[in-house]
Amino acid sequence: MHHVITFVGKYFIFLSIFVAVVYWLRIHSKEKIALGWRVIVAGAIAEGLAHVAGNLYYDTRPFVTMHVAPLIAHAPDNGFPSDHVLLASFLGFVVLLYSRLTGILLLLIAVLIGWARVEAHIHHPIDIVGSFVIAAISVALVHLVAKLGGRFRRETRQ
Repeated sequence: MHHVITFVGKYFIFLSIFVAVVYWLRIHSKEKIALGWRVIVAGAIAEGLAHVAGNLYYDTRPFVTMHVAPLIAHAPDNGFPSDHVLLASFLGFVVLLYSRLTGILLLLIAVLIGWARVEAHIHHPIDIVGSFVIAAISVALVHLVAKLGGRFRRETRQ
């Protein structure tokens, strides 16, 4: 079981990126621009929020407090939030705006990554939940601004 945990915790992030890129390549060009814009802007917001959250809350990694070797080698730094889960859940939430099925698949991959990283003793569940919350907030914020911006443009044209 340790091999599965290690594989999922280390490499499923690449599966998440692969699924998101394949989805992006298959959609209409107009949607590609909108999705790309959301990825860039919401990604920057998510990274900024994660940086702020990490400075406000320090969570010692479980392998440090438990005095055990982690299944995935890692520095004994702040575990909050999980960067891997932040990226995977962020991609899931962005794609969810365009495709329910692909978005849910990406979010399930993010859950598996989070599970594996908790089992590997490099994150606590709060690190995983925090990553999901930060990703959701950043994507929702950009989606709201995009909707309001579109509504504003339509109203000024009339």
